[in-house]
Amino acid sequence: MSPTSPALVSQDGVRRLARSVLLLVCTVYVLAGFIGRDAWRNDDVVAVAHMGEIAAGHSSWLRPTLAGLGTEHPGLLPYWLGAASLKLLSPAVSPDLAVRLPFIVMLILTLACTWYGTYYLARAPAAQPVRFAFGGEAHPKDYARALADGGLLALIACLGLAKLGHESTPAVSQLACASLLFLGFCLRPLRPGQGIFAGLVGVLGLTLSGAPELAILLCSGGALLEWLQSRTEDPGAVGSAQSRSRGLAVLLVAIAASGFLAKAWGLWQSPGYPWSLADVQWSGYAQMLVWFMWPAGPMAVWAIWSWRRHVLDLRSNRHLAWPTLCVLVVSLASLRFDNADTTLLLALPPLAALAAFSLATMNRQVSALVDWFAVLFFSVCGIVIWVVWIAMQTGVPHAPAANVARLLPAFVPHVIGLELLLAVAVSMAWAGLVHWRSGRHRKAIWKSLVLPAGGATLCWLLLATLWMPLLDFAQSYKGLALKIQQRIPAGECAHTGGLDRHEVAALRWYGHVTLAAPYALESCPWLLVQAVGEDYQTATKVDPARWVLVATVTHFVVYRDSVLVYQRR
Repeated sequence: MSPTSPALVSQDGVRRLARSVLLLVCTVYVLAGFIGRDAWRNDDVVAVAHMGEIAAGHSSWLRPTLAGLGTEHPGLLPYWLGAASLKLLSPAVSPDLAVRLPFIVMLILTLACTWYGTYYLARAPAAQPVRFAFGGEAHPKDYARALADGGLLALIACLGLAKLGHESTPAVSQLACASLLFLGFCLRPLRPGQGIFAGLVGVLGLTLSGAPELAILLCSGGALLEWLQSRTEDPGAVGSAQSRSRGLAVLLVAIAASGFLAKAWGLWQSPGYPWSLADVQWSGYAQMLVWFMWPAGPMAVWAIWSWRRHVLDLRSNRHLAWPTLCVLVVSLASLRFDNADTTLLLALPPLAALAAFSLATMNRQVSALVDWFAVLFFSVCGIVIWVVWIAMQTGVPHAPAANVARLLPAFVPHVIGLELLLAVAVSMAWAGLVHWRSGRHRKAIWKSLVLPAGGATLCWLLLATLWMPLLDFAQSYKGLALKIQQRIPAGECAHTGGLDRHEVAALRWYGHVTLAAPYALESCPWLLVQAVGEDYQTATKVDPARWVLVATVTHFVVYRDSVLVYQRR
């Protein structure tokens, strides 16, 4: 006999969250951070530079290179999408925006998959709330819609999604494809054909995005759960035995195809260090999990505890087993590779879906605690952002203004009217949301995630408006690339020595400097070398008899990335 559902939800508790409000929050959250900035150093600028090389015909579509160097992270799909968008939209659209449009769409796809995935998980019979003796319990579709709204809000509230989810990198492509794969198995009981299609696209897309291991593991785990559940379902129900068998066969073929593609195109990732739990920095990893997965992580733990009598029954509790499996697989995989944060990004959609099921069991005390913490945390963060911005513009308060001047001495603060209006509007909206939450919709089960999602959107938009000039100044290498471009005449090439990938990427993407591949035979009249030493004014292994120093180009913030420009004698 199946244990009684712990969810006690009335029809009044699943009242509809206004679609206009939900769409507005999603739109603001997605666009903030993608619009109005340069490509930032490290993975962001390196990825867009690879896309630019492909679009310009300087690199192969199957073997992307940048100044003769291959991609640091395996994957092809994100580079194909960015390059195709760049070729189609340039010069009508600025290159920075054109290359980001596919990733904007992929973040939207992630949000949509999370909503629909949670919705179809909540439609499962085992996920339904307890029937009341005299009626009045939540209608199944309204209950599923309310939990789906909560799952979407939980994903937006996750702190780890903000920065990594707004970059033009393979991580965003992996996130979208993993969300499709997650949705595919959520759809299978009610929409078998659509579920197979979404799962197939997800597993192949995840493989082409550079994560074949996760694609195979997640798809295999989903197929196993599908097989276990098929042994308990009514053969005459939606998704007959024959249909399930065909679906499993297609998934097995997709797994084999993923392995073949990964082998043929070199998409297997290499571990950053040997697979040993003893080598994991557990303290740092635990700290990252706390901030990266907040608040969905603690709420998911609450959901598992509340539904603990159901969790181990894998055959009939897909709404718990499938998201839990996804989170565990991705979390274990994140221990194996250096880029643990970008790997953990893939766990956020199923984690948010799992967190949504805590809403049906959360008592008033826990809900109030979440609300108060969200109000205090995000209000303080918003006030800090405003105070630092005011200090940059006026010099008052003195301490934050002095800190900015010390860290960024060359930065000249300026006010952008439209961004200031947006920041004021979202701050007023936050105050209104806090007031609204304290007085209305107290029975709606999604109420506990309104403030975390609204606060995360508030802080992210404030950073993307008030602080964007500051962050762009510190993180962009466009100025460095343009200064070097002015030193090297058009059409002349340059050798490089010791430059980081993001410096090379900025030189190609923003400076359009022709760079010779490593160990190239051509003789270029220019040499760009990474500066070393305490003053960042010296270079190693440069023959003074052949090269003469003509300029030292220093980054405004990261002085260790200073570049020495030499000309052949």
